[in-house]
This record gives sequence, C-alpha cells and structure tokens, in this order.
Amino acid sequence: MNSKYKAGFVSIVGKPNVGKSTFMNKLLGEKLSITSPKPQTTRQQIKGIISDENKQIILMDTPGFVEARYELHNKMLEYINNSLKDSDIIIFMTDAKKFPTDYDKQVCENLKKLKVPKLAILNKIDLSDKTTVDNKMKLLSEYDFMKVIPLSVLLTSDFTSILEELTQLLPYNPPFYSTDEISDLPMRFFAQEIIREQIFLTYEDEIPYASSVVVEQYHDLQNKVVIAANIWLEKKSQKPIVLGKNGQKIKSIRIASEKEIHKIVEKRVKVDLWVKIKPNWRKKQNALKEFGYK
Repeated sequence: MNSKYKAGFVSIVGKPNVGKSTFMNKLLGEKLSITSPKPQTTRQQIKGIISDENKQIILMDTPGFVEARYELHNKMLEYINNSLKDSDIIIFMTDAKKFPTDYDKQVCENLKKLKVPKLAILNKIDLSDKTTVDNKMKLLSEYDFMKVIPLSVLLTSDFTSILEELTQLLPYNPPFYSTDEISDLPMRFFAQEIIREQIFLTYEDEIPYASSVVVEQYHDLQNKVVIAANIWLEKKSQKPIVLGKNGQKIKSIRIASEKEIHKIVEKRVKVDLWVKIKPNWRKKQNALKEFGYK
C-alpha cells in the first residue's frame, strides 16, 4: 500500500434544502442521494466513496438540521451528530440568499467547537447579486472556516479544485473501503430511496413526510431485477391520495422508479408496490427500527 495514501470521512452539513445531496452527487459523478425541491428529503446518513490510487474520500450526506417534532427528527439529528463525531473534515453548506438564519448561526457556533478542518460552501450564488454574495462571504468568514467557497452547485460541472482541497486536508490512512465501491449501502437501500424520491416529487402537503418505503424483496436475476416494496402511511385517508384515481398515481410512481433504478443496475426492472398504514409511525421508536432507521 502507498505509504502516502490519504483517506478520511467528510461530513456535509447544513439546513434542509441548501443543496447538500446535489453537491454530493456531483462530486461523486453518480446519483446516490435522492433530491427534491422539498426540505427534509434526506432522512439518513448516506456515504459516497471516491477512490483512486492516492486517496479515498468518504462523503457523508446528512439530513438537514431540523427542530425535533417527531421521533423521526430525533433519529435524523442523531445521524448528523454521529457524522460530525466521525469526521476528518466538515463542509458546512448554506444558501447565499437566506444565510444567516438563526439556525445557521447556531450550527456555525457548534461547528467552531470541533477541532477538525472546516470548509464553508455558499451555494446558489446564481440567485443573488455580487454585493449580497460578498456580504455573505464576509459573514461566513467570521466562523473560523479554513476557506469559504462561493458556488452554484447546479450550474458547476468541474469540482476538481474542491476535491483537491479535500485531498490536501485528509489524514494519511489506508483505504477504509474497497476502492471499487461507491457506497457502503446495499442496492436495496437505494431502490427504497428512489421510490421515496418519486413520492416526494409526485405528492404535495403531508404525504411525502408521512410516508416511508420498505423494500421487502430484492431479487437480482440474470437479466432483470424484481423488487417488492411497501409504502407505509400514517392515516387511512392518505391511501386513496397515494393510489390516485383508478390507481394512476401509484402506477406513475412505479414506472418512474423502474426507470431510475434501471439507470443504476443496467437491467430490466420490475417494481411491485403495496400501500399500507401504520398510524403515527414517525413518533414510534419500534416503527422507526422496523423501517430501517437504526
């Protein structure tokens, strides 16, 4: 093994909907974290792994910081705190238009206490004027970040300089994962997340937040993948909304999920979906464990 090999864990933290998942997907060149315009789309810590002959960067996309109203929110905060404890580098991401909210300030103050290298990314600069961006950069620099990077994650295609910056800050370590892996999570987890993403993109109001997806069966056959999944909801009244008239909505979720999963597995994909009810699952620890929020 190369004695100058560098490897370490990089947490991406910030409020919901500031672009953390899109940023990680762009760095990886692969779509691992699901995205939607709605906040709190990411619920668990997702690791994405970038490896070559000199380095291994393990990116950890975390749920957005939220005020805990449900047991599910407590779980999400636990994932964030565990990521920060394990981090060799922390990237704080915020929105150029909205920074600094009270929450941003609280997070930045908490990050100041952690003795690891920290970078800040001021995202969505394309939606603000230069004076605003300059002012926000100045405000961010007061929080002891090693570097503040203004960026439009959506419009940027080359992330080489950020990857070089991260590599410089990484500690010397052998790789933690096999260098051909891009995540430590199984494909059935990503199938689950893709179905959930389609729910976030399809429905309004409470449905995305009151739903969870559990893949009960995942069969990787020679020329196709067959998946059986349950969509869990909190109220009986939500079920007809998810199904849609003559089952049209659930059919569109199924077809869109099959297309997205096909892009990853490069085989034919068949998804079967069932809609089930577990009242108030977000508030119940046992239900959260059952649904995979360990």
